[in-house]
This record gives sequence, C-alpha cells and structure tokens, in this order.
Amino acid sequence: MGRLFGTDGARGVAVKELTCETAMNIGRAAALVLTKTTNHKPKILIGKDTRISGDILEAALVAGITSVGADAHILGVVPTPAVAYLVTKYGADAGVVISASHNPVEYNGIKLFSSSGFKLSDEIENEIESLILDYPQDMKLSSGAFLGRVVYEKNAEWDYVRYIMKKIGADFNGLKVAIDCANGAASSCAVKLFKGLGATCFFINNEPDGLNINKNCGSTHIEALSRAVLDYKCHVGLAFDGDADRCLAVDEKGEVVDGDKIIAILAKSMKAKGTLRHNSCVVTCMTNLGFFKWAKEAGVVVSTSGVGDRYVLEQMKLFGYNLGGEQSGHVILLDEATTGDGELTGAKLLEVLCESGLKMSELASEMTPYPQVLVNVKIRPQAKGKWKEYSEISDMISACEKKLGDEGRILVRESGTEPLVRVMLEGKQLGVITQYANAIAKTVKDLIGTAEE
Repeated sequence: MGRLFGTDGARGVAVKELTCETAMNIGRAAALVLTKTTNHKPKILIGKDTRISGDILEAALVAGITSVGADAHILGVVPTPAVAYLVTKYGADAGVVISASHNPVEYNGIKLFSSSGFKLSDEIENEIESLILDYPQDMKLSSGAFLGRVVYEKNAEWDYVRYIMKKIGADFNGLKVAIDCANGAASSCAVKLFKGLGATCFFINNEPDGLNINKNCGSTHIEALSRAVLDYKCHVGLAFDGDADRCLAVDEKGEVVDGDKIIAILAKSMKAKGTLRHNSCVVTCMTNLGFFKWAKEAGVVVSTSGVGDRYVLEQMKLFGYNLGGEQSGHVILLDEATTGDGELTGAKLLEVLCESGLKMSELASEMTPYPQVLVNVKIRPQAKGKWKEYSEISDMISACEKKLGDEGRILVRESGTEPLVRVMLEGKQLGVITQYANAIAKTVKDLIGTAEE
C-alpha cells in the first residue's frame, strides 16, 4: 500500500501520528480528486465512531473539504456501512469515515468511499496521496462565495436503520438476543434496529464515553458476550466492533461463532434459496481449512483473496459473487451492501436462525474448524514492511513448514492497520502448531519486536 493509506484507509495514533494537518489535507485532496469530473458543487458526507479524537479530526476534515469549495454534510456517530449506504441515498460525491475500527481508543483513522458507496481503489488512494505528499501546491483553495458549507444530516441514523430493516424478511418476536456494541458506533442504532425487528434484546457495552470504545468488549473481546448469553438465557449473541462493520456471534451455549462459520451458515441458506450467485463465495487465505472442507461437501465453490475486506470485495465484483468475508467478522452481502456491515450480517444471521427452527449451535456445527493458533508480535515502527528481509525469520518459517508437512499450514503476514506481524498456524494437532507458532513469533520478536514486547 501507499505512504498514507493502509489496507483500510489512513490510520495511526490520533493527533500525534494521524495529525489534524494530515486530516485537513486528506479532506482537501479527497474533495479535489473525487469530485474533479463533477459539474456541480461537490457534496461529501462525514461519519465517525465514538472515540474522543473523532470531533477533532472531524473539524480538520470539514476545514479541508470546505476550503476547496465542497460542502461537508455531517452525519454524526454512525457505523461505517451507514456512510457507504447514505452516500448513494443522499446523492453525495464521496463519503468519509473517521474510525480506527477495532483498534484501541488512542488510534483513529480515515476511510474514504466513492459516490457509488464502494471503498476507493488503490489507484485512487495513490492519486490522493500523491496530491498531498508530492504536489501540495496543486490543492488550490477557494474563497468568498466559492467556499463550501457545513450541513448537519439529522436523520442519518434512522435512514440507515430503516434500510436494514427493509432487508429482513423474518419476525424476530420471541427471539432473545444479547448484543455487544463495543461502546462504539452501533451503540445507538443497534437498539433501534434489533428492537424494531421484534427481538427481545439485552445490550451490553452500549454506553460510550469517548474512551471506552473496544475496551475489553466487542468482537475482539467476546468473553463478556458469552457470559451475557448464558446469564440471560439467550438464543444467540451478536458482537460488533468499534465502527460496526464486523459481526461475530455466540451460540446459546456461549461458544463463539466466527466469521468463517457465519459465512458457511449464510452460504448454505442462500444456496437453498437459489440466491447464492454461481454457488460461490469469496474468503481469504486466513480462512480456516475446515471451511474449505465444508464447502466441498456442501457444493459451494470457494474463491480465495488476499487478507482485507477490500480484496474480498474486489474479487466478488470481478467474478459476480454476492457473498464473501473474513474470519474476523467482515462479511459482505453484495446484494444489500457495498461494504462489510456488522448489523446487516447479524440481522441476516438471526433471519436464518428463525427460518431454520434450529439452535445456533446446530447451525454452527455444520462446519468443523481445524485447530488454529494466532500470535501477534508488535514491531518497531522503523521495521514496518521489512520483516521479510530477515533470513532468520524465513529460515524458522521454512523449518516449521518442513516439520508440519501436509498436516497444516503457516501464514505470516504484517497487519495493514497496526504495527504487528501476525503469525498464524493451522493443523490437526493443537500442541504442535502452538509450539511452532511461538517459535516463529519469538524469532520475529527478538529481531524487530518493541521493547515492551
């Protein structure tokens, strides 16, 4: 990826790394690049999650957007997929989301959507980067009557909620659901959505204070939801991340239903209804081997993309597929949405649950995952993009691969959103893959890990 944008927009420690100046320049450059062929006054939407730095970066983005003559329409706190949908509903030229997704509160990010509601291609992001970093003199400022205005869209959340409700055909009356909102963007609209669909809901972590987003909650900390499902005797639990573009579930026994299983459940249902295009779906190289075994037995063709929902989406659009996603809970239902949508995914999962007459544990048991171990190693900032240059790391990976043989697989990759190297092993014997994962992680840590690691 480029110098500003990673696999999911620009991201860093808010104000210190992702500075106000950077945000303002992204606003300017995005407005100029994304609206250069329009013959009207450009209109750009801005949404954000609940973290404290959101207001600061929003102000900087507004300054940048309006200073080059575009109007900035403020949506307030809404999920990332709400911005993607509302760009098209409101006839906007682009959408901006201020969020660092599942990351801790000190981080923030800026994601961009085109007028069609899709995330930008690498080529367009590179053009925006180049304007900011190489040709800043070309960002001509407006003045007087040519400046942009600021407009507040007061119905944004409800417009999004009503849209999702229209996509659900089942009545959730009698269904008991625990929902973890991660103290993030879903904290308000999830209440409107799932209560509006008739479910009896028990919400946790839906009281954001600007500091508690993703803090020991949400899709990256599923334990609290598992306890809530058991405590309230729920049929199912749903967990979102900070910007609500991910969804993981918990069955009635408190066991996690990850993105791989959710995709399998949805794919089987869609195939039975004849709505799974080409009887195919797109997953990533991180997807559990058990999914591929399930798909073969179920008659579902699987296409594999690189890691990141943007690459899943690219493959879906290329081949005309309408279902894809990641183990982390990014699920794309392309007939209904242009990006991963946690609340839509959760509602669709509940729809399948109601229609099937089965328990969530029974639906999830269709796919049996192989044991999988993931170890994250925090690396020094100056080591980003360089871990492959260390022969000691590649030698250790090769040695473990030789020992593992055809009994599993090893995937080592650098995160596109955090300063981490992720070491993932999968195989039939948990003890063996744990040993190898720790050995590779220790090698990475010793060479390029941070002091606190």
